[in-house]
Amino acid sequence: MTRVLIADDQALLRGSFRVLVDSAPGLEVVGEASDGVEAVALTRRFAPDVVLMDVRMPSMDGIEATRLICAVSEVRVLMLTTFDLDEYVYAALRAGASGFLLKDTRPADLLSAISIVASGDALLAPSVTRRLVSEFARLPTGPVKQLEGVTAREQEVLALIARGLSNDEIAARLHLGIATVKTHIGRLLHKLAARDRAQLVIAAYESGLIRPSPRQ
Repeated sequence: MTRVLIADDQALLRGSFRVLVDSAPGLEVVGEASDGVEAVALTRRFAPDVVLMDVRMPSMDGIEATRLICAVSEVRVLMLTTFDLDEYVYAALRAGASGFLLKDTRPADLLSAISIVASGDALLAPSVTRRLVSEFARLPTGPVKQLEGVTAREQEVLALIARGLSNDEIAARLHLGIATVKTHIGRLLHKLAARDRAQLVIAAYESGLIRPSPRQ
């Protein structure tokens, strides 16, 4: 059973999310938070598998709450917002979020996203990846982070992850077996101290392995 915590400052939305999640097989809501401070406290209390986290909340916003939660636990955070803005995608993923969805996402897609994130994968739809890439293109160039210990083949895999390719697509592109691709990804997660695929995308851009185009 996947345990879910809902964090949103609107009681009506929290109630709607609870009904939706509790109605799905294999999912259960273990708590509700009305702001970021409460989200952090309830995460520590209930240890959910996934937190549905609103971005804009009083007392402490969802991005800061995500940063605090992900710094001390393996809880997965799925960000929800009504604002389709670049800085939220970038800030949420940098804080440790494993996915980013708009609140007008279809119910079935939201439930699917919870399952994806709970399984340890990241939810990076092509549209989200494009926004993330655009944000990197707008940021000032900073010090390049080195890819310590990453082999040439692993860099190839990392570059394709950053371009939004799935494991199957990476396997086809590099003429590798799917098991080999998964092994490379596992090693990348370990070497780069990344929580999931979302963090690998960030590492690829911050290292300079991938250069975003301002037109993306």
